[in-house]
Amino acid sequence: MIGMIIGFGFGNPIQSILMLLLTSLISYMIFKTIRHRQRRNPDPYEERERRRQYYYEQRQRARDYAQEFDLTDEEIERRLDEEYEESQEPRHP
Repeated sequence: MIGMIIGFGFGNPIQSILMLLLTSLISYMIFKTIRHRQRRNPDPYEERERRRQYYYEQRQRARDYAQEFDLTDEEIERRLDEEYEESQEPRHP
């Protein structure tokens, strides 16, 4: 009976593995339930506004990245030349 409750190396190996999987599944379900309750916002309008701000921030980040990395072939070659020249400069301690 105690081997069935604990399930870590007691009794039949198949039984131990099954009990280990069962206890991990139960632990995961408890974790997800607690996490979901902590994240749930009782005010749907506040939650909607929070999500809206998140999407606006992501859109702005995407625009910033697009502006920074949307380069022509010439700009890419110029940046590579600059990086190569910087790495070839002798360093003085």
